[in-house]
Amino acid sequence: MNYVVLDLGDVLIAAALLLINGAISVALALGLGRSLLVAAVRMVLQLALVGLVLRWLFESVSPWLTLIAALVMVGFAGYEAMARQEQRLAGGWGFGIGALAMGFAGISVTVLALGAVFQPDPWFQPRFAVPILGMVLGNCMTGVAIALNQFLTQARQGRHGVEAMLALGYERDEALAPLRRLAARAGMIPIINSMAAAGVVFLPGMMTGQILAGVEPGQAVKYQMVIMFLIAGGTGIGVLLALFGASRRLSDDRHRLRLDRLQS
Repeated sequence: MNYVVLDLGDVLIAAALLLINGAISVALALGLGRSLLVAAVRMVLQLALVGLVLRWLFESVSPWLTLIAALVMVGFAGYEAMARQEQRLAGGWGFGIGALAMGFAGISVTVLALGAVFQPDPWFQPRFAVPILGMVLGNCMTGVAIALNQFLTQARQGRHGVEAMLALGYERDEALAPLRRLAARAGMIPIINSMAAAGVVFLPGMMTGQILAGVEPGQAVKYQMVIMFLIAGGTGIGVLLALFGASRRLSDDRHRLRLDRLQS
């Protein structure tokens, strides 16, 4: 395969674009300069560390190390999803529900892809498992965060409507169903937009990377199709599991709305 080897100077040229963003932030008083700097430094440190870890992980080819890496990724995804919600469940529930939903969705979809589509030898080959899980989790995290924030916000703002339905004899699942539907639609919008625009508005990241690495475009397209389907499936599963989990936590067995379980 023919591909361009990048050095530190190439990375710095691309990073210089952030200076333009910083200047715009200062000129327009957007207050984003510090956030851009912190995000850029964090990205560089994280990617540099991940590069070292992945090199070691790919050489070890251990099912236990691959599982540990997957659990760490799920844990960070759960934290990031919770951190970006304006409304969240109190205690560890905000993290737990999101992490469990994303973990089940991401790992199950990744296992399906490894066993039925890519079929590496061994099947837990980290060179395949970790990147696939990362792409599924990253998009699932966005969908779950948006869906949970929408659901919990609407539950607080529309409490009177929900409580009126409960007072009329509706069960909690029925009373909260309209809020779940709205939240599910909101959570699925990013991946639906990505699928609808892929190939026309933009070339997805995996496909672009493969083409730059010298892979034949037709094969790169097939890989990207598979990944997009995996991401959409994982996001849908994660969003629904998270919403039903949040519905249960936000109500009780006596079919009462429990807004006291939201973080004040």
